Amino acid sequence: MHYPASDLVIDPVLIRKHDVSGPRYTSYPTADRFVEAFGAAELRQWLARRNIGGFAQPLSVYVHLPFCDTLCWYCGCNKIVTRDRGRSSQYIKYLEKEMALLAPLLGEERTIGQMHWGGGTPTFLSHEEMRALAGALDRTFRRSGDCECAVEVDPRSAPPGTMAFLAELGFNRTSLGVQDFDAQVQKAVHRVQSEEETRRVVGEARAAGFQSVNVDLIYGLPKQTLDSFDRTLDKVVALDPDRIALYSYAHLPRVFLPQRRIAEADLPSAETKLQTLSLAIGRLTRAGYLYIGMDHFARPDDELAVAQAQGRLQRNFQGYSTRRGYDLIGLGVSAIGSVGPTYYQNEKRLEDYQAALDAGRLPVARGMELSPDDLVRRAVIHALACHFRVSLESIELAHLVDFRKYFAAELEDLKRLEADGLVERRDDWIIVTAKGRLLVRVVCAVFDRYLREREARAQYSKVI
Repeated sequence: MHYPASDLVIDPVLIRKHDVSGPRYTSYPTADRFVEAFGAAELRQWLARRNIGGFAQPLSVYVHLPFCDTLCWYCGCNKIVTRDRGRSSQYIKYLEKEMALLAPLLGEERTIGQMHWGGGTPTFLSHEEMRALAGALDRTFRRSGDCECAVEVDPRSAPPGTMAFLAELGFNRTSLGVQDFDAQVQKAVHRVQSEEETRRVVGEARAAGFQSVNVDLIYGLPKQTLDSFDRTLDKVVALDPDRIALYSYAHLPRVFLPQRRIAEADLPSAETKLQTLSLAIGRLTRAGYLYIGMDHFARPDDELAVAQAQGRLQRNFQGYSTRRGYDLIGLGVSAIGSVGPTYYQNEKRLEDYQAALDAGRLPVARGMELSPDDLVRRAVIHALACHFRVSLESIELAHLVDFRKYFAAELEDLKRLEADGLVERRDDWIIVTAKGRLLVRVVCAVFDRYLREREARAQYSKVI
């Protein structure tokens, strides 16, 4: 049986039963599996192999810009909170050093089809600094004619003219942090942001010709109620973004120290959180958005929705993507990249990142080379996460395995989810049902060998 990608059934009983901790699978294996044995030397070897035979995968570039001038207490990103604007100017010089080391390793063909500036707060940088960074990137790489150029924007640090300036630099996609418009919630997470400035930035992005505007929301924040989030959804729907990311707040104060400033008594109950999710899904789908999967919604004519309908949707460290098979070059502190069957991550501490570059070394802290087992499991997990179904035959042909024998233990475990109506086995397919869509991370986890070998899941957020 085929379920259209937009089909979604919310079953509170099943969600309560299966709401365990688990990865978001922006990669498989997940980043916590990276090892220090994979470093700069290994990355150099794999970069050298990109052009063997005269053929190389297209490139995507991610630039991590970690600076913020205020601290949002819910945030789990790698960021540096400072009011010292000189730090970002110095940081760009180190990004230029990193690019200078990478350029000869990448060879002459350095065309990029995707570029993403994330943070932190990219708009922490001054216009002069952003122009300098864009220039350094353009001296190192050549953008393709249809290059997707995305930038994360904090409306509080985007005064009038910012979006037109970013469009001048070549950006055509943006993601705006909103989280919640309610004043009490904003105060409780130390992020006060008016509806007016957000509306202005969206309008300026449209006027500047941005092809896609995404808005980030979080449910489960302190002081959040059903009524207050319903009002936030009114305002978000009125903004008419192309995409909406609806994230579950993961309260992990032992892992993310700023969350210790959030009073646990102010957090909504698990029941209220589930009701808030149900409310949001209902509101967004009635407003014409399709549920793409794993927290994401998009207009039916958006590239994500089209790619999913055509079976081209991908998943990478920035979430869902429409571009297949790109090598990802991660630039900056803590940035993650992927070259061939490898992942790598730069040093997480700014001092270590800078010290490596001062010594003339690529600032790689850890990574991994994927085994054949990792590759076949990644294919299964990403098919489930992107398309809610996987063809056994396609996996067998691509990876030369007998699916039923290779995954015998997993298929046995899957019976438990099948009995609960989360998945169906039909001929040559495993299909995530409409009831299982919200719990697709649970289905993916069945095929995660590393998770199967270790019971502890405390470091991951809950699925819902």
